[in-house]
Amino acid sequence: MAEAPSLYRRHRPRTFADVVGQEPVVRTLRNAVEQGKVHHAYLFVGSRGTGKTSMAKILAACLNCERGPTTEPCGVCQSCLAIANATSLDVIEMDAASNNSVDDIRELRERVAFAPVSGRHKVYILDEAHMLSTQAWNAFLKTLEEPPPNTLFVLCTTEAQKVLPTVVDRCHRFDFARPSADQVAAVLGRVAQAEGIDLPDPARALIARKAAGSFRDALGNLEQLVTYSDARIELDDVLAVLGVADAELLFDATAAVGAGDVPAALRTVQRLSDSGRDAGQFLDDLEEHARALLVAQVLGEVPSELRVTPEQDERLAEQSRSVGRAQVVRLLDLLAAAMEARKAGADARIQLELALVKAAAPDLDPSQRALLARVERLEQALPGDSPAPVEPPPGAPAPRRAEAEPEPQAPPAASAAPATAVAVAPEEAPEAAEPPDLESMVALWAPVIETVHARHSLLAAHLGHARPARVTDETLVLAFAEAHDFSRRQAEEPANRAILGQAIQSVTGRSVKLAYELRDGEPEAAEAPPALSGDELVERVMAEFDAEEILPDDDREREGR
Repeated sequence: MAEAPSLYRRHRPRTFADVVGQEPVVRTLRNAVEQGKVHHAYLFVGSRGTGKTSMAKILAACLNCERGPTTEPCGVCQSCLAIANATSLDVIEMDAASNNSVDDIRELRERVAFAPVSGRHKVYILDEAHMLSTQAWNAFLKTLEEPPPNTLFVLCTTEAQKVLPTVVDRCHRFDFARPSADQVAAVLGRVAQAEGIDLPDPARALIARKAAGSFRDALGNLEQLVTYSDARIELDDVLAVLGVADAELLFDATAAVGAGDVPAALRTVQRLSDSGRDAGQFLDDLEEHARALLVAQVLGEVPSELRVTPEQDERLAEQSRSVGRAQVVRLLDLLAAAMEARKAGADARIQLELALVKAAAPDLDPSQRALLARVERLEQALPGDSPAPVEPPPGAPAPRRAEAEPEPQAPPAASAAPATAVAVAPEEAPEAAEPPDLESMVALWAPVIETVHARHSLLAAHLGHARPARVTDETLVLAFAEAHDFSRRQAEEPANRAILGQAIQSVTGRSVKLAYELRDGEPEAAEAPPALSGDELVERVMAEFDAEEILPDDDREREGR
């Protein structure tokens, strides 16, 4: 018993009117057939499943239909049926991925010399044309440029940049657009109705989004779902069969990032694992969800191609308002890095957890941590009890303003009003010429090593044995214990000096020269600095952040500003 053709083959478009989402291509080819100006070579470019081969067969049917040439092939004559069933002797499909040698092209050239068997034109459809070798293309160029009468070539490819320019020049090129989710969903609905499949809108929308602009993938997934759940397909069936992450997990993970709740983010990953879903797939789905959030934030609404159900659409819109845009962009960057690491062989779950933790706690980033260390050091310089460090909200930009109030003093005379000194960073502060002092380097040494670790983990391990010893002129002297002389010699390598120097400049904003020395025993860290007065603290803030002091209006008038 012969197997029934797949849904995609059964519902492949047979006429120009059946084609969805390729209006410019359809219009041009329709006019070419009507006006008798069909070119001898076409190049169809587009992602997989967008209808390139189907369009080539429609063109062949238009030319060879018994009623033609016509823009509306009948679909019932012998020629149309043979083309639809891939049995026509005048429409030859070749896969360049497996027929890409010079010998294959020579055989093709010999076949091209024969006249059409029963139709008006011989049409050669070459799929994955970019897979042909350069030698094969060179052997084919003459035939492609001057084919026998009534011979037509249609080259289909997903990677036009790999096709030789000399080949592209000989063809009329058409670029096939990736269909929208709405267009794919419309085709799914039409096929479901024809096949007697009960496909609710939420399930249909999710299948369409999962297909990522491929009609073939969408219909293939629909066929798989019919096998799984028979003629009634529910949203849960789509989630189970296609491995799509539950929307609840996506919203919860993003909400945890927005709230800076690291435990909640990790609990989401645990729930994902308990449900048996794949962490790698969740990375892909979370990236798509974050992208939808960003689009909704920019447009101020959920566009039609991202809609699933009214309830889920409203929830997406609400989350786009509650989570900062900077947080979403940072999450997308981290997910992209996690996916690259996964491709390199890293564990998907670990990469997912790492991305969520970093997104929920941006202070773990070396540059931001360096800024926090500087602020914390200034706070520790305050006399008395120091306030708890204040972390910026997740994803917030680095602060440009720092405020400090002088120490509480006895109430001044009525004529003297207490002034609050405010240090404000200029719009473009030039880099300070002076190197950081020893106190700064001691406080920022850990963030410096973290920054080095991001580029050279082994060098960071060697520098872990060093301590800032002193700053002389423009030179920072790092001390190693005699037991770690090997680490000192590694740190002195020119390439490693450059990495450390760049890390110091990245963290402190200033450049230094480097020197190294050995000491008996382990080098000791510098003592904690003494507490600063209010005026001294303001001066330190101004020095640390390249800021200037803005005084109240009365003080500015007294100083003649």
